[in-house]
Amino acid sequence: MSGFQLPPNFIEDPEQLLRRTRRRQVSPQRFTLEAEPLMEGCLAPAVQAVMAQKTITEFSSPSADFVATGLNLNLGDATFELKPARINMVQANPFCGKPHEDANDHLQHFLEVCNTFTIKNVTTDAICLRLFPFSLLGKVKQWFYANKSEVTTWDKCANAFLKKFFPVGKTSPLRGKISSFQQQSDETILEVWECLNGYIRAYPHHGIDEWLIIEGFYHGLTGTARSHLDASAGGAFL
Repeated sequence: MSGFQLPPNFIEDPEQLLRRTRRRQVSPQRFTLEAEPLMEGCLAPAVQAVMAQKTITEFSSPSADFVATGLNLNLGDATFELKPARINMVQANPFCGKPHEDANDHLQHFLEVCNTFTIKNVTTDAICLRLFPFSLLGKVKQWFYANKSEVTTWDKCANAFLKKFFPVGKTSPLRGKISSFQQQSDETILEVWECLNGYIRAYPHHGIDEWLIIEGFYHGLTGTARSHLDASAGGAFL
């Protein structure tokens, strides 16, 4: 075709272009032999050999090796078996970590169940630690397994559980209800006393001295209720 200008890098012989391309290719085997020495952070040859034997599907498939299990308790020569009936007892009142659930109530119920039986040559702590995961569900159970290396005793386990699921955000309002207790107009003295004790049971680690609680209760009563208490005490309740 007249008037058509070929580009400067045009090669008339296609075979010549293919020969140039072949010379730039590097053999995978040669690359492996000439690889640089193993650097820090690189996989060892033995690990590379194992990886080479696995497919991508095998690497991405789940493995039972990563499934969390319970605590490895050191019981010495003692062994024991948890009966299904006992497991069912603690599973009947599971703790899921929902906002309306009370961690103190859960521990109270759990310990009541554990105190209903004993196993020869096995401590109560070991029984509690072995049974406790059965009383948990969902994210709470995952929390327990994630921290199982730290909860090696029942005291550590119970304290860690309360610290996690009975945080300061819950304790502060309860402390205020105890220290600033007020009687409602339609409540009797007995009803208001039971109400105060309900707050104390919900927050047993309040740290308030008993005399301060009694004083706060008295001053939180209405004038009429205080008069009744003073009369029953023979003059002055406080």
